Amino acid sequence: MELELTGKVAVITGPAKGMGAAVSLGFAREGASLALLGRDTAAIEPVAGQAREIGVAAGVFGCDVTDEAAVGAAVAAVLERFGRIDILVNVAGGTGPIGKTGVETTAAEFDEITHLNMRGPFNMIRAVAPAMAAQGGGRIVNVGGTFGMRGRAMRLAYSSSKWGLRGITKSFALELGPDNINVNLVAPGMVDGPRFRDKVVPQVAAQYGLSEEEAAAKHASDYALGRITTDADVAAAVLFLASERARQITGVDLPVDGGWAAL
Repeated sequence: MELELTGKVAVITGPAKGMGAAVSLGFAREGASLALLGRDTAAIEPVAGQAREIGVAAGVFGCDVTDEAAVGAAVAAVLERFGRIDILVNVAGGTGPIGKTGVETTAAEFDEITHLNMRGPFNMIRAVAPAMAAQGGGRIVNVGGTFGMRGRAMRLAYSSSKWGLRGITKSFALELGPDNINVNLVAPGMVDGPRFRDKVVPQVAAQYGLSEEEAAAKHASDYALGRITTDADVAAAVLFLASERARQITGVDLPVDGGWAAL
Protein backbone atom coordinates (compact mmCIF):
# COMPACT_ATOMS: atom_id res chain seq x y z
CA MET A 1 0.00 0.00 0.00
CA GLU A 2 1.48 3.34 -1.04
CA LEU A 3 1.17 5.83 1.82
CA GLU A 4 2.01 8.87 -0.36
CA LEU A 5 4.26 10.44 2.26
CA THR A 6 7.18 11.21 -0.03
CA GLY A 7 7.95 14.93 0.06
CA LYS A 8 5.68 15.62 3.04
CA VAL A 9 7.01 17.59 6.00
CA ALA A 10 6.40 15.88 9.35
CA VAL A 11 6.82 17.66 12.68
CA ILE A 12 7.44 15.18 15.49
CA THR A 13 7.75 15.95 19.20
CA GLY A 14 9.63 13.64 21.57
CA PRO A 15 11.69 12.00 18.79
CA ALA A 16 14.87 11.13 20.68
CA LYS A 17 14.14 7.52 21.64
CA GLY A 18 11.59 4.72 21.81
CA MET A 19 8.33 5.37 20.01
CA GLY A 20 9.39 8.84 18.96
CA ALA A 21 12.52 7.60 17.23
CA ALA A 22 10.64 4.72 15.60
CA VAL A 23 7.95 7.08 14.30
CA SER A 24 10.55 9.55 13.01
CA LEU A 25 12.55 6.94 11.13
CA GLY A 26 9.34 5.40 9.81
CA PHE A 27 8.47 8.69 8.16
CA ALA A 28 12.03 9.01 6.84
CA ARG A 29 11.81 5.60 5.18
CA GLU A 30 8.58 6.72 3.51
CA GLY A 31 10.36 9.76 2.08
CA ALA A 32 9.07 12.50 4.39
CA SER A 33 11.24 15.39 5.56
CA LEU A 34 11.51 15.64 9.35
CA ALA A 35 11.29 18.54 11.78
CA LEU A 36 12.24 17.02 15.14
CA LEU A 37 11.29 19.02 18.24
CA GLY A 38 12.42 18.60 21.83
CA ARG A 39 14.23 20.16 24.76
CA ASP A 40 17.38 18.04 24.51
CA THR A 41 18.55 18.71 20.98
CA ALA A 42 21.79 16.74 21.47
CA ALA A 43 19.75 13.60 22.19
CA ILE A 44 17.72 14.14 19.01
CA GLU A 45 20.68 14.63 16.66
CA PRO A 46 21.46 10.89 16.27
CA VAL A 47 17.91 10.26 15.02
CA ALA A 48 18.22 13.18 12.61
CA GLY A 49 21.51 11.74 11.43
CA GLN A 50 19.94 8.36 10.74
CA ALA A 51 17.17 10.06 8.77
CA ARG A 52 19.72 11.93 6.65
CA GLU A 53 21.51 8.64 5.96
CA ILE A 54 18.20 7.28 4.67
CA GLY A 55 18.17 10.23 2.28
CA VAL A 56 15.69 12.79 3.61
CA ALA A 57 16.07 16.26 5.07
CA ALA A 58 15.94 16.40 8.87
CA GLY A 59 16.15 19.43 11.12
CA VAL A 60 16.36 19.57 14.91
CA PHE A 61 14.56 22.39 16.73
CA GLY A 62 14.80 23.14 20.44
CA CYS A 63 11.37 23.38 22.02
CA ASP A 64 9.58 22.91 25.34
CA VAL A 65 6.11 21.91 24.15
CA THR A 66 4.49 23.19 27.34
CA ASP A 67 5.77 26.73 26.63
CA GLU A 68 3.44 28.50 24.21
CA ALA A 69 6.05 31.04 23.12
CA ALA A 70 8.68 28.36 22.56
CA VAL A 71 6.24 26.33 20.47
CA GLY A 72 5.36 29.36 18.37
CA ALA A 73 9.02 30.11 17.74
CA ALA A 74 9.82 26.50 16.83
CA VAL A 75 6.91 26.22 14.41
CA ALA A 76 7.93 29.51 12.79
CA ALA A 77 11.46 28.16 12.37
CA VAL A 78 10.14 24.96 10.80
CA LEU A 79 8.03 26.94 8.33
CA GLU A 80 10.99 29.15 7.48
CA ARG A 81 13.15 26.12 6.71
CA PHE A 82 10.66 23.79 5.03
CA GLY A 83 7.94 26.15 3.82
CA ARG A 84 5.05 23.99 4.98
CA ILE A 85 3.88 21.50 7.61
CA ASP A 86 1.87 18.53 6.38
CA ILE A 87 1.93 16.29 9.45
CA LEU A 88 2.17 16.78 13.21
CA VAL A 89 2.80 13.84 15.53
CA ASN A 90 2.63 14.58 19.25
CA VAL A 91 4.73 11.90 20.96
CA ALA A 92 6.31 13.95 23.76
CA GLY A 93 4.88 13.11 27.17
CA GLY A 94 5.56 11.63 30.56
CA THR A 95 4.36 8.89 32.91
CA GLY A 96 3.71 10.74 36.18
CA PRO A 97 3.65 9.05 39.59
CA ILE A 98 3.59 5.24 39.57
CA GLY A 99 2.28 3.05 42.38
CA LYS A 100 0.33 5.82 44.13
CA THR A 101 -3.39 5.96 44.71
CA GLY A 102 -5.29 9.07 43.77
CA VAL A 103 -5.40 10.07 47.44
CA GLU A 104 -1.63 9.66 47.74
CA THR A 105 -0.93 11.63 44.56
CA THR A 106 -0.05 15.23 45.30
CA ALA A 107 -1.64 18.18 43.52
CA ALA A 108 1.80 19.11 42.17
CA GLU A 109 2.31 15.63 40.71
CA PHE A 110 -1.15 15.70 39.14
CA ASP A 111 -0.61 19.16 37.66
CA GLU A 112 2.83 18.31 36.28
CA ILE A 113 1.79 15.31 34.21
CA THR A 114 -1.55 16.68 33.02
CA HIS A 115 0.24 19.89 32.01
CA LEU A 116 2.81 17.98 29.95
CA ASN A 117 0.52 15.40 28.38
CA MET A 118 -2.33 17.79 27.57
CA ARG A 119 -0.89 21.28 27.26
CA GLY A 120 1.93 20.12 25.00
CA PRO A 121 -0.31 18.70 22.23
CA PHE A 122 -2.75 21.60 22.72
CA ASN A 123 0.04 24.13 22.13
CA MET A 124 1.40 22.27 19.12
CA ILE A 125 -1.96 21.87 17.40
CA ARG A 126 -2.85 25.53 17.91
CA ALA A 127 0.50 26.52 16.42
CA VAL A 128 0.43 24.35 13.29
CA ALA A 129 -3.28 24.42 12.43
CA PRO A 130 -3.29 27.86 10.74
CA ALA A 131 -0.44 26.87 8.41
CA MET A 132 -2.14 23.56 7.58
CA ALA A 133 -5.43 25.31 6.87
CA ALA A 134 -3.75 27.88 4.62
CA GLN A 135 -2.11 25.18 2.51
CA GLY A 136 -5.31 23.14 2.13
CA GLY A 137 -5.09 20.55 4.89
CA GLY A 138 -2.92 18.31 7.03
CA ARG A 139 -2.76 15.34 9.37
CA ILE A 140 -2.36 15.39 13.16
CA VAL A 141 -1.74 12.27 15.23
CA ASN A 142 -1.60 12.36 19.02
CA VAL A 143 0.02 9.51 20.93
CA GLY A 144 -2.11 8.68 23.96
CA GLY A 145 -2.32 5.44 25.91
CA THR A 146 -4.73 2.66 26.78
CA PHE A 147 -4.89 3.85 30.40
CA GLY A 148 -6.80 6.77 28.87
CA MET A 149 -9.39 4.33 27.54
CA ARG A 150 -10.01 1.96 30.47
CA GLY A 151 -8.48 3.79 33.40
CA ARG A 152 -5.91 2.31 35.76
CA ALA A 153 -5.64 2.04 39.52
CA MET A 154 -2.43 3.50 40.95
CA ARG A 155 -1.96 5.65 37.82
CA LEU A 156 -4.66 8.28 38.31
CA ALA A 157 -2.68 11.31 37.14
CA TYR A 158 -1.35 9.65 33.99
CA SER A 159 -4.72 8.09 33.18
CA SER A 160 -6.44 11.46 33.60
CA SER A 161 -3.97 13.14 31.27
CA LYS A 162 -4.54 10.58 28.52
CA TRP A 163 -8.32 10.76 28.89
CA GLY A 164 -7.94 14.52 28.50
CA LEU A 165 -5.86 14.09 25.36
CA ARG A 166 -8.71 12.08 23.83
CA GLY A 167 -11.03 15.04 24.39
CA ILE A 168 -8.49 17.41 22.83
CA THR A 169 -8.25 15.08 19.83
CA LYS A 170 -11.99 14.79 19.26
CA SER A 171 -12.74 18.48 19.73
CA PHE A 172 -9.97 19.56 17.35
CA ALA A 173 -11.14 16.92 14.84
CA LEU A 174 -14.57 18.57 14.77
CA GLU A 175 -13.20 22.10 14.61
CA LEU A 176 -10.47 21.50 12.02
CA GLY A 177 -12.37 19.11 9.77
CA PRO A 178 -13.71 21.94 7.58
CA ASP A 179 -10.06 22.87 6.87
CA ASN A 180 -9.31 19.32 5.66
CA ILE A 181 -7.23 18.58 8.77
CA ASN A 182 -7.60 15.08 10.22
CA VAL A 183 -6.92 14.68 13.95
CA ASN A 184 -6.60 11.19 15.41
CA LEU A 185 -5.10 9.38 18.39
CA VAL A 186 -2.99 6.23 18.66
CA ALA A 187 -3.20 4.55 22.07
CA PRO A 188 -0.32 2.15 22.74
CA GLY A 189 -0.55 -0.43 25.47
CA MET A 190 2.58 -1.52 27.30
CA VAL A 191 5.45 -1.13 24.85
CA ASP A 192 8.45 -3.45 24.95
CA GLY A 193 11.64 -1.58 25.74
CA PRO A 194 13.84 -0.45 28.63
CA ARG A 195 10.99 0.66 30.89
CA PHE A 196 9.11 -2.63 30.42
CA ARG A 197 12.19 -4.82 30.80
CA ASP A 198 13.92 -2.87 33.58
CA LYS A 199 10.94 -1.74 35.68
CA VAL A 200 7.69 -3.54 34.92
CA VAL A 201 9.05 -7.06 34.50
CA PRO A 202 11.14 -7.06 37.72
CA GLN A 203 8.16 -5.63 39.63
CA VAL A 204 5.83 -8.39 38.37
CA ALA A 205 8.51 -11.04 39.01
CA ALA A 206 8.94 -9.92 42.61
CA GLN A 207 5.19 -9.65 43.21
CA TYR A 208 4.39 -13.18 42.02
CA GLY A 209 7.66 -14.98 42.75
CA LEU A 210 8.44 -15.56 39.08
CA SER A 211 11.51 -15.43 36.90
CA GLU A 212 11.74 -12.37 34.70
CA GLU A 213 11.03 -14.49 31.64
CA GLU A 214 7.90 -15.87 33.32
CA ALA A 215 6.88 -12.37 34.41
CA ALA A 216 7.12 -11.06 30.85
CA ALA A 217 5.02 -13.98 29.62
CA LYS A 218 2.43 -13.35 32.36
CA HIS A 219 2.13 -9.72 31.30
CA ALA A 220 1.75 -10.70 27.65
CA SER A 221 -1.04 -13.13 28.58
CA ASP A 222 -3.25 -10.16 29.52
CA TYR A 223 -3.59 -9.35 25.81
CA ALA A 224 -5.76 -11.21 23.32
CA LEU A 225 -2.83 -11.67 20.94
CA GLY A 226 -0.53 -12.80 23.73
CA ARG A 227 2.31 -10.44 22.90
CA ILE A 228 3.64 -7.03 23.91
CA THR A 229 3.45 -4.05 21.56
CA THR A 230 6.68 -2.83 19.97
CA ASP A 231 7.77 0.65 18.93
CA ALA A 232 7.44 -0.49 15.31
CA ASP A 233 3.78 -1.42 15.89
CA VAL A 234 3.06 2.10 17.15
CA ALA A 235 4.97 3.69 14.28
CA ALA A 236 2.98 1.69 11.71
CA ALA A 237 -0.33 2.94 13.14
CA VAL A 238 0.89 6.55 13.20
CA LEU A 239 2.12 6.36 9.61
CA PHE A 240 -1.22 4.99 8.43
CA LEU A 241 -3.24 7.72 10.15
CA ALA A 242 -0.89 10.38 8.75
CA SER A 243 -1.21 9.04 5.22
CA GLU A 244 -3.58 9.62 2.34
CA ARG A 245 -4.97 6.13 2.97
CA ALA A 246 -6.64 7.52 6.12
CA ARG A 247 -8.16 10.56 4.39
CA GLN A 248 -11.66 9.75 5.64
CA ILE A 249 -10.70 8.91 9.24
CA THR A 250 -10.76 11.58 11.91
CA GLY A 251 -11.49 11.81 15.63
CA VAL A 252 -10.73 8.14 16.29
CA ASP A 253 -8.87 6.40 19.13
CA LEU A 254 -6.81 3.52 17.73
CA PRO A 255 -5.55 1.12 20.44
CA VAL A 256 -2.29 -0.61 19.54
CA ASP A 257 -2.19 -3.03 22.43
CA GLY A 258 -2.80 -6.57 21.21
CA GLY A 259 -6.40 -6.46 22.39
CA TRP A 260 -6.58 -5.07 25.94
CA ALA A 261 -8.50 -1.81 25.87
CA ALA A 262 -11.12 -2.72 23.28
CA LEU A 263 -11.89 -6.30 24.30
